[in-house]
Amino acid sequence: MATNKWFLYLGVTWTILFAGMSFYWAVGGMIGVRSLGGAVYEMSLNPTPSFVAIVWLTGFIKLLGVVLLMMLLIKWGNSRIQKALYLITRMTGLLLFLYGLLNFITIFLSTVGVLNFELDRYATFWRLVFWEPYWMIGGICYFFSIRKTRE
Repeated sequence: MATNKWFLYLGVTWTILFAGMSFYWAVGGMIGVRSLGGAVYEMSLNPTPSFVAIVWLTGFIKLLGVVLLMMLLIKWGNSRIQKALYLITRMTGLLLFLYGLLNFITIFLSTVGVLNFELDRYATFWRLVFWEPYWMIGGICYFFSIRKTRE
């Protein structure tokens, strides 16, 4: 296995920024929350302790991505570990990309009247131009941060 350090470091940066947003919101920051729309925005206006705990937890879960990507820099002697890291990183990238893409498609379909979502125009705009593409960019970074080599 070989790493593509450009994508790997971009993925680490993407992940830290993503986790940082959760930590910022967990301490009560409100910049950008309205762009999420829906129930998350509504809950953030008067957050319960359990909601704040979930936001903190999501930030820490996101940071696990940094651990995963940094593990790719280690020269593992065990080929099983290398194969597992390859599969986990590729699957993570694929799932991040698909999550963003499918959300993008469904939100877009709601804007043209095919689906009915409870998402205001402001949140719809930001979900289509920032949030869903952000997920897809992260997926691309993870997916291409590692590649198979001929052994």
